[in-house]
Amino acid sequence: MSSPSAPSVDALGALASGETLASTLQGTLPIDALAWIAIAAFGIALLARWSDVAVPARRIAGVAWLLFGTYWLTMVPYYYYDAQSPLQTVLALAALPLCAYTGYLLWNGRESLFVLTKAVALMGLIYLPAETIPIVRQWLIETTAVQTHYGMELLGHSPGLNEGTNGYESRFNFDSEETATGRTTYIVLACTGLGSMAIFGGLIAAVAAPLRRKLAAFALAIGVIWLLNLVRNVFIGLATPHGWFQQDLVVSLVTTYMGAEETRVSYLVAHNYISQLLSVVALIGITYLVVKILPEILEPLEEVLFVLTGTEYDLETALGADVRTDGGSRDR
Repeated sequence: MSSPSAPSVDALGALASGETLASTLQGTLPIDALAWIAIAAFGIALLARWSDVAVPARRIAGVAWLLFGTYWLTMVPYYYYDAQSPLQTVLALAALPLCAYTGYLLWNGRESLFVLTKAVALMGLIYLPAETIPIVRQWLIETTAVQTHYGMELLGHSPGLNEGTNGYESRFNFDSEETATGRTTYIVLACTGLGSMAIFGGLIAAVAAPLRRKLAAFALAIGVIWLLNLVRNVFIGLATPHGWFQQDLVVSLVTTYMGAEETRVSYLVAHNYISQLLSVVALIGITYLVVKILPEILEPLEEVLFVLTGTEYDLETALGADVRTDGGSRDR
């Protein structure tokens, strides 16, 4: 998601995930290592709980949550200065106090938070290998770039692909002399939708339910995320060079209050405002569909709401009579 040295290129990104701070922190702070340490600590806590060592398990999990929140805090400068994303900046800032509070609750005996702890640990195991293993990262990025380019071709645009500043064949080769902004975009890991897939993969894998329904829920979530992510990439990839949002009022607001370059306005509006806000709506919709197949995931979601509000919720009742956390149907 960082802008390369060439002035004509921006990068696409996604909600609930992000690139590491390679441009500003690599070599001074092992950000990826911090994430791995947090996930490893989650795993040790879960293993201790499985071994019926309750008190150490809660305390290790509490420390793991604090480390996890610290990891997201390190992402704030990137989201604010480089990505210029208000939503991701706020979420990253909120992560540390929320994670610290979750750890505090676990430390003091809220055992029900272990299912959420397990979900987050599994999310990390899905996402971090792609973040840190070059061959996996390259395959995901270049495959997404090819699929996005195909989506553009369906709409009558065929810019071709060449090497982006990340070293992968991921940059849409629009001619800067023939576009409204002189800019184009390239795909990064966050554009693959892996972050959202990891969220649902972790939630689905963490709960106790029949394998058949878990596989069905996973297939539904991954399929919808893949399709919506492709649409999002095509939208941003075309809006940026063609200047769909370069209207005078929009340009004035974004350059004045975000300190953005004028030629980046269409990218920032398409990516940081429209796409990210719609991503939140999409995640809520996908969650509702998954709950219909696998209502067991309401349990970790109830824990999330408790951390956020301090109030116990019964989502099983709130979502209607045909949803039950054991996968059955209510009597009518």
